Amino acid sequence: MPNNQSKYKLLKSLEQDANLTQRQLSQELGISLGKVNYCLKSLIQKGFIKINNFKNSKNKTQYSYLLTPTGIEEKTKLTIDFLKTKTKEYEALKKEVEKLKNAQKKQ
Repeated sequence: MPNNQSKYKLLKSLEQDANLTQRQLSQELGISLGKVNYCLKSLIQKGFIKINNFKNSKNKTQYSYLLTPTGIEEKTKLTIDFLKTKTKEYEALKKEVEKLKNAQKKQ
């Protein structure tokens, strides 16, 4: 099962371009090709992504990964969770910076 951040990044990328290859996703997201493959299989199994093969294409290995309505709903939930997490991280960093500034002033 991929973590929420990996799922979010994959769903976001595929929503923007359903024709990205696994190799392109790997490079774009900075994760291994194996992890991309594992995550995609998991998302397909859960019904968040539908896979289409271009039967008339010269490149028979070209796939299109389309978000299903369930996938769009999941991406929305993950987006909210992602924003909450990043906001907490920001607030923690902001407090740490303030502590460091105050410590610097005291010296």
